[in-house]
Amino acid sequence: MELEGRWRDLDRLLERQGNLVGPGFEPGPEIREFLQNDARVLVVGAGGLGCELLKDLALSGFGNIDVIDMDTIDVSNLNRQFLFRMGDVGKSKAEVAAARVMERVAGVTVTPHHCMIQEKTLDFYEEFHVIVLGLDSLEARRYMNSVACSFLAYDEDGQPDLATIKPMVDGGTEGFKGHARVLIPGVTPCFECTLWLFPPQTKFPLCTLAETPRSPAHCIEYSKIILWPKERPDDTFDPDVEEHMKWVFDKATARAAEFGIQGVTYQLTQGVVKNIIPAIASTNAIVAAQCTLEALKMVTMCSTGLNNYMMYVGTDGVYTLTTPYERDEKCPICSAGVGFEVAPSSTLQQLINGLVADPDLGKHLSAPSVSYGSTNLYMRGALESQTRHNLEKPIGELVDGDGSIIHVNDKKLVAAMKVRLKLSGSNGSMES
Repeated sequence: MELEGRWRDLDRLLERQGNLVGPGFEPGPEIREFLQNDARVLVVGAGGLGCELLKDLALSGFGNIDVIDMDTIDVSNLNRQFLFRMGDVGKSKAEVAAARVMERVAGVTVTPHHCMIQEKTLDFYEEFHVIVLGLDSLEARRYMNSVACSFLAYDEDGQPDLATIKPMVDGGTEGFKGHARVLIPGVTPCFECTLWLFPPQTKFPLCTLAETPRSPAHCIEYSKIILWPKERPDDTFDPDVEEHMKWVFDKATARAAEFGIQGVTYQLTQGVVKNIIPAIASTNAIVAAQCTLEALKMVTMCSTGLNNYMMYVGTDGVYTLTTPYERDEKCPICSAGVGFEVAPSSTLQQLINGLVADPDLGKHLSAPSVSYGSTNLYMRGALESQTRHNLEKPIGELVDGDGSIIHVNDKKLVAAMKVRLKLSGSNGSMES
């Protein structure tokens, strides 16, 4: 039963013109109808941030939500992932979260997917109008970034085809800090453009762990990295197995006692081994609210969007900063074509070797296949014998000239990488 006046505030936003509306916004009741009946949004992750996102999106008028998460509920999740209860421990996060949101918010349909994001095809992701990320892994973010950018096409002038853009909103939290960012492939920077924003994971020198431990973390890492393979060489360490974690904790406690170090606890052991940052429920709520607002703006154009990165710090009051980061025009994931300089006389094999050896492109490649337009220049697998003869042919004979764009496929890539060839007298170097 629909509550009278339930969508009053949303209607005021969608049915009135304003000075801050987005491009093409035309107020009217049909916008909410589209939001509730036709718009589809995918939430990736059903953890602390994901729970907040699902609640906020459902209460903001989104009627069709999908959620994907491979994890099951652990008792340690219950202090902040409010959609879960003690009786849910061991069950799928996506399935329980979906059911609980539908119990509390009338009229919304939440479809769960208990699987890895890599198990879904590109056709699945193409169904959604917007994708909202609530992830705690850089690798998962990079994968979803590649998925969104794989749909992007450019016209002959190098401008993005607006019909092929798959927008994403990303949220992340770390203690009292968080961020929300808008990713519009071809318009705003993608993850690969701004990888420098993510600091490298802290690593300890082995000599410190083995000889001069000075902190509880040193003792824990020593037990996991050095003692485990030495004392249990036939067992593969699994941080989700309680007996394994207890073993590391006991060994770390003994080593800490040997060196007079205080502070080794089971909870800290879990945090160090799994690289867990303490989660703050209020940070999740603030970041999820910003992400939901940006998703609402994207779908309805009721207001101009975030440009394009918002940072939140809650350690000393409430501090936010919006930064308009710029795209990397040479990004191998979202650009219209990464420039690569090669001599026309170079063979296709030499080109492939140069791509793999390139410090920027090579990290995305292991055993690439190459095509040009509708022609397969060199394919791995079943077509390898049919295209092998092209490996010794000069590039100048295989493409139409300077500026030609080849497509490079690899098992490490979600979709083909576009490489714009600059034919010159030099051989195999990135365009400066």
